[in-house]
Amino acid sequence: MGIVTADFSEFGYRELKKATELLKAYMEGRFKEDNFFNDGLKICFNPHSGYVFLSDTDLKKGLLNSNNEIEEFVTCPNCGHEGFKSEEFKEVEEGLKCPECEEVF
Repeated sequence: MGIVTADFSEFGYRELKKATELLKAYMEGRFKEDNFFNDGLKICFNPHSGYVFLSDTDLKKGLLNSNNEIEEFVTCPNCGHEGFKSEEFKEVEEGLKCPECEEVF
């Protein structure tokens, strides 16, 4: 199995349930902000983190937040910290920085 897969045969029961919840939220248009996805949308599973998420050709990721809305999930290019974009990630020239890295740079 690769690091991230879209092959449902590699999803377990838990992951298939999360994928179902994501599809339902997508069908109902439950986005924290406007739909931020581009072409090539698919459901993916990362077996190392356990995350099940939507991903497009630009590698934007969307996960369900605590309000059952699809929200953009980002990674800090400096330290690798992951979280929802609304968690005070700041857009800078290199991409996004988490609050901790923003204070350092």
